[in-house]
Amino acid sequence: MGSNETSIRCPWAVGELYEAYHDLEWGVPLHDERRLFEMLILEGAQAGLSWITVLKKRARYREVFDRFDPEKIARYDDVKVAELLQDPGIIRNRLKIRAAIVNAQATLNLWDEGRTLNELLWSFVGNHPITHDYGTMAEVPTHTPESDRMSAELKRRGFKFVGTTICQALMQAVGMVNDHLVTCSRHDEIKSKNR
Repeated sequence: MGSNETSIRCPWAVGELYEAYHDLEWGVPLHDERRLFEMLILEGAQAGLSWITVLKKRARYREVFDRFDPEKIARYDDVKVAELLQDPGIIRNRLKIRAAIVNAQATLNLWDEGRTLNELLWSFVGNHPITHDYGTMAEVPTHTPESDRMSAELKRRGFKFVGTTICQALMQAVGMVNDHLVTCSRHDEIKSKNR
């Protein structure tokens, strides 16, 4: 669909950056291991902030977080953390930066078990996107039984900043659930591809 003036979008997609994200990424099923790891980290970084803040900083995150390579991030030391805390191009929160390192280590542990992040995350929706038919933003839940289970399992595996609300936002972002409103052009476009 792409970003254009005639698109009917979810009401939150206001402004060029949000429109492009809404039209091209949000709700599109994602299975790429590194991109899933990136979204897990960015959703955690967003906690307590607006998603537009993260979108504006995403390019810089990709630069300073080694393109979200879990093997590299897992080896970050105190010197690297101190360096990141000085970078105004990212969200300078020590707990969130440390969480990215811990989550990279937890991802490597998962790989050592012979599993992928893709397999683990998508298992909570039976490996197939769930389409909802919400008419208003008020109907869209901040968490679901699926996000509750995902959060519990990720926490059990040592991941940080993976509360149920963050997991729900992740599921929406990477297309595990199609939470575009029924009035949005993208709802039926994505639904038809998910059949």
